[in-house]
Amino acid sequence: MGTRRADFAGSWYPGTKRECINTIKEYIEAIPVPAGEYMGHGGIVPHAGWYFSGKTAFSVYSSISSRKSPGLIFLFGMHLPAGSPDYIFIDDSIETPIGNLSVHRKACEMLTGSFDFIEEDASSCTRDNTLEMQFPFIKYLFPDTSVVLLGVSPTERALRIGEKAAEIADELGNEACLIGSTDLTHYGPNYGFTTMGTGKKSVEWVKKVNDKRMVDAFLRAEPNEVMSEAASSYNACCPGAAAAAIAGIRKSGAGKGTLVHYTTSYDIQPDSSFVGYAGVVY
Repeated sequence: MGTRRADFAGSWYPGTKRECINTIKEYIEAIPVPAGEYMGHGGIVPHAGWYFSGKTAFSVYSSISSRKSPGLIFLFGMHLPAGSPDYIFIDDSIETPIGNLSVHRKACEMLTGSFDFIEEDASSCTRDNTLEMQFPFIKYLFPDTSVVLLGVSPTERALRIGEKAAEIADELGNEACLIGSTDLTHYGPNYGFTTMGTGKKSVEWVKKVNDKRMVDAFLRAEPNEVMSEAASSYNACCPGAAAAAIAGIRKSGAGKGTLVHYTTSYDIQPDSSFVGYAGVVY
C-alpha cells in the first residue's frame, strides 16, 4: 500500500514545509476566528490555488479548531457531473509538505460496504485539486487526525453517503468533521458564462446575486437546494461534494451555517473572468 502524491505542491500552493507554515501563519494573523453559534461539525471550503482562495479555506479549518480537534475528517470533493460514479481513496496515507496524513481505513471499509465506489489507490488516484488544496491545512491544525477522501456526484446518493459518514463516525466513537469542497460562480468568457456582460456590473451581480443564492443555501444547510441551485444558476462547481457534507452535518445535529469568509478572484487579481469563493462553518 502507498501514499498519495502531492501533485500541486510548489505550484498551486507552497512546496516546502517552511513555506506552507509561513503562509498559514500569515493567514492566522490576517483572519481572526469569528464568534458565532457554530459547533465545528464541518464546513464548506473553496479549492483554487492558495493565492486566490487559501485564506478563505483556512478560515473554515481555523474556526473548526477553535471548537474541537476532530479525530476523523470526511473530505468530499472532485468535479463530477450528475450520474458520474463516486470515488473513494483507500490507500494508507496522503503526502503534504508538512507531513503525511493518515487515511482512516476502517471508515473507508464501512463506506465501501454500503455503497459502490471507484476505489483509488496511490498508483491510480485522480489528479485533483479540490481535495489536495485542503491537505496541508488539515495536517497543520489537526496533525493526528485521519481522513477519508470522497468524490461524489450531485445526486440523491450523495446525501445518503454524507449521512452514512456521520453514522460511521458515531459508530466508531470518533469526533468527526465533514468538509465539502466547492468553488462558486465561474464567470466570464473563459468559462462561457457572461449573462451580465463584463466589468464591475458583472462582478457585483456575481457577488450579490448569483453567489449569494448558493451561500444562502449553505447557510440554511439545505443539501437539495445546493444541488438544484447549482443546476439552474451555475454557481457551484462541485455541488455533490457540498451537498454530501451538509447532509452529514445535518445528521450530526447542525441546523445552520456561519459565513466566515467570502471573496472572488477578481478581488485579488481583476480580470474579465473570475471565480467566487466562500468559507462556511457549522
